[in-house]
Amino acid sequence: MKNKLQEWIIETDIIKMQEALEAGLITSEDIVQVYLERIHKYDIDINSILEINPEVIQIARALDKERAEKGSRGSLHGIPIVLKDNIDTADKMHTSAGSVALAGSIAAKDSFVAAKLRLAGAILLGKANMSEWSNFMSSTMPAGYSSRGGLVLNPYGPGTVFVSGSSSGPAAAVAANLAAAAIGTETAGSIVGPASQHALVGIKPTVGLVSRSGVIPISVSQDTPGPIARTVTDAAIILGALTGVDDNDSATFSSEKYAYTDYTSNLDKSFIRQARIGIPRHYYKHLDAERLAIMEAAILTLKNEGATIIDPVTVHVEQQNWNNDVICYEFKKGLNQYLAQVDDSVPIHSLQELIAYNERHAEIALQYGQDTLTRSEEVTLTEEAYEEKRQEYKELALEQGIDYVLEQYSLDALLLPGDVDGMYIAARLGYPLVTVPAGYVSQGIIDADGDSTRGPFGVVFSGKAYSEPTLIALAYGFEQATYQRIPPQLE
Repeated sequence: MKNKLQEWIIETDIIKMQEALEAGLITSEDIVQVYLERIHKYDIDINSILEINPEVIQIARALDKERAEKGSRGSLHGIPIVLKDNIDTADKMHTSAGSVALAGSIAAKDSFVAAKLRLAGAILLGKANMSEWSNFMSSTMPAGYSSRGGLVLNPYGPGTVFVSGSSSGPAAAVAANLAAAAIGTETAGSIVGPASQHALVGIKPTVGLVSRSGVIPISVSQDTPGPIARTVTDAAIILGALTGVDDNDSATFSSEKYAYTDYTSNLDKSFIRQARIGIPRHYYKHLDAERLAIMEAAILTLKNEGATIIDPVTVHVEQQNWNNDVICYEFKKGLNQYLAQVDDSVPIHSLQELIAYNERHAEIALQYGQDTLTRSEEVTLTEEAYEEKRQEYKELALEQGIDYVLEQYSLDALLLPGDVDGMYIAARLGYPLVTVPAGYVSQGIIDADGDSTRGPFGVVFSGKAYSEPTLIALAYGFEQATYQRIPPQLE
């Protein structure tokens, strides 16, 4: 039975897990035990999990008992999920954003996201490694590195590059079948980038669809949590569990008319037949021959499925040189607010104290320096100048960005390559993105010996604010027409 479970768990989706749980063929405790065994066996080569929830077995048993006595809460009842290490959980796990300075910090209150997952019956399996401070610490620090957890390796290598973005640990864990799914966070590419490079589905929601309260911040105008999963269906199930208005995050107030608690009704592969999809060729220019071939194949697939392809389209703001003062200002303000409320036992309570702590513990804390932290501390933007610049960005993006091009060509979405280049316009506006596996390239990952190995590459659907239903439908249709996900070989 144990060996069968070990085999069965690989690539098993949430719906199949629920069917087996409801039929009494397995328990949530069984699923947790199998994932724990896989973490113990394989994560030594991947480094994706920072810590396991020490109460996870008791939680699984309690949810099994509840299922037997009262029935299931829904699709996530008893499903193990890992959270990125910048998401607060009021339990025995720590929340550190990958920093040794916060290695002992335990949140007094669940983040909105953690509370919603618990309410849905999900099991918080553990915290995943990440790029320290969501890659807003040093300009030379590689993606996936943290002083607390070390470097996340892509399980398709395992390799040291192409983990892409700060939600590298959540993506690597899900790709390696160490958890059913994960919650990452994105400021600019940090959900969709890692998902693309790990043959996963990632949904970066519209800013405001999912609350950021209890999430260690970078940018109040760009940050958002979102699901990372192996299928569009799994990602849609999780997204529906995360939405809701939160009094502690004013950005969610605008989502009340647009949010759904169930996005599975959008899993309609026939939607592609009525879709109009634009190809912004500017974001294809840097691609090598293999990645360009994957994108051309994706475009042909969408055509063959009945979509109308408008090729090319021009996003007029695409070559805009964005100033970083705004995001540095937001990071300093948001981080100071977060650190001010952590427990007195934690050694830092401001960005200034963090910088000083790192200097005192440079041997472990500053392997790659902290020039981004110091630049943020030194930012001199006034509140008035910040508001003016932020409004300028918003107007420019609205007038010449995604809204403009979608309306000009009557498009439902844009199709982008699965790297970060084309994601910054959506990031500046807080607009949604969905990535889906699209293929593999021979020059994908550099392994520990310096040799190149085969690596995944995804496509990204981009749309207007709160267009998640449309993007999920397109992503699902593309996934069903191609299904390019192949799990990594870990043996």
